[in-house]
Amino acid sequence: MSAELYPAIDLRDGRVVRLRQGDYADETVYGEDPEAVAGSFADAGATWIHVVDLDAARHGSPQNRPVVAAVVAAVAGRARVQTGGGVRRLDDARALAAAGVARVVMGSAAVADPSLVDAVADIVPVAVGLDHRRGEVAVHGWTAGSGRTVEELLGAFPRASALVITDIARDGMLAGPDLDGLTAAARATEIPVIASGGVATLDDVRALAAVPGIAGVITGKALYDGRFTVADALAALRGGS
Repeated sequence: MSAELYPAIDLRDGRVVRLRQGDYADETVYGEDPEAVAGSFADAGATWIHVVDLDAARHGSPQNRPVVAAVVAAVAGRARVQTGGGVRRLDDARALAAAGVARVVMGSAAVADPSLVDAVADIVPVAVGLDHRRGEVAVHGWTAGSGRTVEELLGAFPRASALVITDIARDGMLAGPDLDGLTAAARATEIPVIASGGVATLDDVRALAAVPGIAGVITGKALYDGRFTVADALAALRGGS
C-alpha cells in the first residue's frame, strides 16, 4: 500500500500561512480562504488534508475552530481532515470530532501525559506529533524543549493511530527530509509514521515513500511555492513519474 499524501494548511488568524522553522515572527501568508485551498487539494485527488491551528498551538485559543469545521465541510465526501494544534483536553477532542475531523494530532499534551492519548482515542483517532530539534521533542507551539527524545517516546503511545514526526530545523526550509532519522524511527515502532518537514522535490516524496513504515508524507511550502502539484506528488507516491 502506498503512502498517503497530506497537503498541509497552517492556520493563523484564519489565514493560510507557513512559518520557517516554527518561527512565528517569520511568516508567509499564502491565502485568505482556507476552504478554497482545501477544496483545490481535494479536487486534485488528495484524500487527506493536514490542518495545523497555529493560534491554538501557541496560545490554546480555539478561534480557528470554525475555520477547521469549514475546511471539513469543503472537502466532505472527498477527503478526510487531520488537525492539530492546541488539542490538550478531552473537550478539545470532542469539539473537533463534532466538527467532523477524522483524526486529531496531539503534541504537547501527549508528551506531558501519554495516558491522555488513550482517553482521546475513545473519542476520535489520534496521531501523536513528535516535533523535534536535533532529536529533542519540542512543545508549546515549538517554543520550548521537553527534555525527551523522539527515540524514547516512540513506545509511549500504544493507542496512537499514527506518529507525525517533524524535524523543526527543516520545516518550511525546503532542505529535504530527515531520511535517516525517519527511517530509524519507522524501524523502531509498529505505529505508522507520517513524515513532515523539508519536503522540497518529487524525489523527496519518492524517497520517503520507499521507507518501510512511512505511511504518509506531509508537504506544504513546496506546494505553495509551485515546486510540484498535489497530482504530481500523488503520482510519485504511487510509483509514477
